[in-house]
Amino acid sequence: MNSLHKGPAAPGRPEVIKAVPVRHPGRWVGAAVILVLAAMLIHAILTVPAFKWDLVGQYLFDDRILHGLLVTLELTALAMIMGVIGGILLAVMRLSPNPLLSGTAWVYIWVFRGTPVLVQLVFWNFLGVLWARLSIGIPFGPEFWSQETNVLIPTFVAALLGLGLNEAAYMAEIVRGGIQSVDEGQHEASQALGMNRFDTMRRIILPQAMRVIIPPTGNETISMLKTTSLVSVISLEELFRAGQNIYSRNFQSIPLLIVVSLWYLFLTSILTIGQYYIERHYARGSNRALPPTPIQRIRGLFKGAGPKPAPKPAETGTDGSGGEGGGLS
Repeated sequence: MNSLHKGPAAPGRPEVIKAVPVRHPGRWVGAAVILVLAAMLIHAILTVPAFKWDLVGQYLFDDRILHGLLVTLELTALAMIMGVIGGILLAVMRLSPNPLLSGTAWVYIWVFRGTPVLVQLVFWNFLGVLWARLSIGIPFGPEFWSQETNVLIPTFVAALLGLGLNEAAYMAEIVRGGIQSVDEGQHEASQALGMNRFDTMRRIILPQAMRVIIPPTGNETISMLKTTSLVSVISLEELFRAGQNIYSRNFQSIPLLIVVSLWYLFLTSILTIGQYYIERHYARGSNRALPPTPIQRIRGLFKGAGPKPAPKPAETGTDGSGGEGGGLS
């Protein structure tokens, strides 16, 4: 709130009220403490010899690091595709009135969410211990096709199965929550129009549920990017394993860990920006005004004004149109 001071008034008129901004000394103290701590951190990062920034720059674009980075991106993309498709199927099965389908989905989610992903990775890598060969045929009868398990499931495939099947269990609950967030009237309206269950889910329910599904899916994608580092336990050379292999030879662990961390931070930042714009796209049907983009925020700061909040329902713009909507920059 602002303090009010009455100034001199003209004869026959009320006194002029002068608004004085309220002082906030606590904000200035907090800002000063943060700046001092930030300066100390930057000084330590730049002056501690053990960081060895010259080695960081030397290995940042090393071929082995870039190869591990490519494997990390492949695992992240393929595991999330497997997880999203599997999650949608499991969520539909979980919500099915058929007890066999819903029970099967529940057991799957219970098993894969109830055991650590690290255990699952090791299990898939050692699947050949249980079955030396995998085959397709008639039970207790002839086989039509067979292959050695270790040939059929190499290290990369084992890592993909461990990450993707585990992710499907989590995505199933995310999708189920998004589907259940859609009003029941949408189901009833689609049934009144003669739409079957599949078309209702594909054309009516899922598009509306995306606003609820996208934010946790973005978090799961960022988490998957970092979870891929666990495949190093089965000797798959992704980004973290590539850094390990290098510092196990030159014993420069800190610089190599910084290199790996910088790449993870860079990729996470890109995914975060992508998630923001996807969320903004699906918010069009629910918000009166879209949140400002990062470019719009920067422009507002340079103009001396921060981003404006979305107008309330009772507010209208200067032209009586009900406020401005943000656009993509």
